[in-house]
Amino acid sequence: MSVLVLIGLGYGFMSLLTYAVYAVDKSAARRRRHRVPERTLHLLALFGGWPGALFAQQRLRHKSRKTVFLRLFWLTVLLNGALLMGLIGQLPS
Repeated sequence: MSVLVLIGLGYGFMSLLTYAVYAVDKSAARRRRHRVPERTLHLLALFGGWPGALFAQQRLRHKSRKTVFLRLFWLTVLLNGALLMGLIGQLPS
């Protein structure tokens, strides 16, 4: 299996996990229960779950209007992209 396929599978897994964590946090917010720390949400996005986070923000309408959160979220997306490009750049041709 190629490295690029593994990277794609990793992004898929992390996106599903991140979406699920956003859903749990949204449910907790509605029930006024213990919430998932924002730091956890950002770390999941940074480690490849940002597509799932973006989908959850739109689909669940969760964390989609909090400006400070969104700024940091988009920073994690940029950092993830830079890390990904660096990793791909290191792969043999």
